[in-house]
Amino acid sequence: MQQTFYKYQGTGNDFVMIDNRQQIFDKNDTKRINLLCDRRFGIGADGLILLENHDKYDFKMVYYNADGNESTMCGNGGRCLVAFAKQLGVIENDCTFEAIDGLHHATIENGIVNLQMQDVDTIEKIKNHVFLNTGSPHHVQFESGIENFDIKSVGAKIRYGAPYNQEGTNVNFVKKIFDDTYRVRTYERGVEGETLSCGTGVTAVAIAMHYIGETEKNLINLNVEGGKLQVRFNVENGTYSNVWLIGPATFVFKGTI
Repeated sequence: MQQTFYKYQGTGNDFVMIDNRQQIFDKNDTKRINLLCDRRFGIGADGLILLENHDKYDFKMVYYNADGNESTMCGNGGRCLVAFAKQLGVIENDCTFEAIDGLHHATIENGIVNLQMQDVDTIEKIKNHVFLNTGSPHHVQFESGIENFDIKSVGAKIRYGAPYNQEGTNVNFVKKIFDDTYRVRTYERGVEGETLSCGTGVTAVAIAMHYIGETEKNLINLNVEGGKLQVRFNVENGTYSNVWLIGPATFVFKGTI
């Protein structure tokens, strides 16, 4: 059976998008999802996202990692899905949709998507790193030699190590450029390697940098391997709210496979 798909990328974090409003895609076929994401034998992507109907909101987001398993929230994927929904005519310039971690509001203008993330009220500072969940779990630590750092081997060791073990975590390495600007490289679980960008990852980095006192700013610039993103937030009584992930979401091509 032929499958129509769309390819999107957000600062180099790329996704296979499928319009599943008619419920024709087999969501239990892990091997097929993995094949579609395979860069040699399939389309090639960091993940696959289904856009589905929702009885109360504009649409529903169902996200799978490249390994074929349904996963936690993907920030760049959510931004790309908003652009996809606009291309399909499902929305105009603003929307509310449901993802695995709850409701999200978003706006889109001139290819820039502002995606509201979940509030964060639990942050752990442990020795040389910070751990928090921004829709997906994230380990955040400084790395001065980030330019030539072996992200895959060090990231994998942390991802599978204690205390994360079976569930695992995403791992972000950070270098401070200015008070409001940080360079970030991310090892993503499910991809099991470095991605050019991670939306929930830069959200975690921005909040972590504020939490440990590296910045007093509430609008943070994040330089990732695939481009530039911004995160803004409010903070009161230890809770980070009104958290927004901001950046481009770009249509690449449409095809059948």
